[in-house]
Amino acid sequence: MINAVLVDDEIDSVKILERLLKEYCPEVVIVGVADGVESGIKVMQETRPDIVFLDIEMKQGNAFDLLNRLMPFNFQVIFVTAFDNYAIKAFKYSALDYLLKPVDIDDMKNAVEKAKARMNGNVFYNQMKLLLHNIENYQISQQKIAIPTIDGMTFISIREIMRCEAETGYTYIHVDSGSKILATKTIKEYEEMLPSTLFYRIHNSHIINLEKIKKYQKGRGGHVVMDDGSCLEVAIRRREEFLSKFMK
Repeated sequence: MINAVLVDDEIDSVKILERLLKEYCPEVVIVGVADGVESGIKVMQETRPDIVFLDIEMKQGNAFDLLNRLMPFNFQVIFVTAFDNYAIKAFKYSALDYLLKPVDIDDMKNAVEKAKARMNGNVFYNQMKLLLHNIENYQISQQKIAIPTIDGMTFISIREIMRCEAETGYTYIHVDSGSKILATKTIKEYEEMLPSTLFYRIHNSHIINLEKIKKYQKGRGGHVVMDDGSCLEVAIRRREEFLSKFMK
């Protein structure tokens, strides 16, 4: 059995999640419920749960205030929120699970399965540290990202990324040092995840860091030469939008 604590200041949300877990994740046993930071800390210290379902906004602060005060901890966290806001981007950068209200059953089941699979490792703790770092540092220059790989996770600064290159369902992440990381996410996922103020998809196969372009060469779509010396084609249909980014 897996012991769980729910932290949410909305009673109806707690009742709904309790019902869904009982019906669809019967191995999860709810051993405590709290409605805020102080009560959440107290319940977690008393029950020592395996998983905490944690609402972001609550009494006396938010989820990140609570987690900072409990660090280091060894329970898994599944965030639950009604708001698709800045925190969602931080979750994606950290490769962490979250549930949007109203909670989707399949999403909940998948999040629980992932949490169970992580229970005997320390990667999750590093992901949590990364999340809290990113929440505290709103500017892109301070943000970091977790790159899921075949054998674990690699943590890098977003500004270290030179370019992303599609590789049949995977993505090569090329970084400033000249090395590359084979990520187990598609280039489409990185297009959605990386900030559009800093990155642009110039071609089906390439996303580039706009700050690391050395020069643009004219042509039908043209080519960009990057700081690492790579010369990449700009798709004809993307050329006008790409060039407009430098005309503002």
